[in-house]
Amino acid sequence: MNDAGVRQRVDGRTLRAERTRQAITDAHFALLEEGDLRPTAERIAERAGVSLRALWTNFKDMEGLFAAAGERLMQRQRAEFRPVPTGLALPERVELYCAQRARLLELIAPAARAARIREPFSAQLRKNRAWYLEIAREEIETLFAPELAAAGPGRREILDALTVAATFAGWSMWRDELHLDVAGATAVMRRTVTALLSAGTPT
Repeated sequence: MNDAGVRQRVDGRTLRAERTRQAITDAHFALLEEGDLRPTAERIAERAGVSLRALWTNFKDMEGLFAAAGERLMQRQRAEFRPVPTGLALPERVELYCAQRARLLELIAPAARAARIREPFSAQLRKNRAWYLEIAREEIETLFAPELAAAGPGRREILDALTVAATFAGWSMWRDELHLDVAGATAVMRRTVTALLSAGTPT
């Protein structure tokens, strides 16, 4: 077999492996979205239409699957993300920001609920959560930079409070504990973000 044939064969194997990995992560998400918050490797493989051996060939362990799933979930979020213009007035920024956060938090909700169950026993899931929080925090710092700067010594406290309000910690409280619908939870987030940023702005 010539070099071109070898490359084609290798590329074909790589493509099949990528398709298999995607099928497995898709199956994982599908089970989570259906309410199976602790799907076993057997159920994931069955849902993906692959053998259990194929699952473990592509992922060394569940931590490897959690890492791949975290990356896929971040890709989904990036595909849905639309930057809010930083030059808008504060009420407009808050409105657009909270509407978008609500959409993204609903997108990750099944995976986030499942992760809370396994996080105490999974370093990878804790790493995923830290990654998501870092990205969310960076967006807050960029979008509301003038208001945070105006807060002076209180900047860190306001940033921390905004991080809770705009990530799954707050969203889960409103949706899962207080049983608000999406519109209601979004309204509470908007009120909270507005109050925090207004508190940090000199009158």
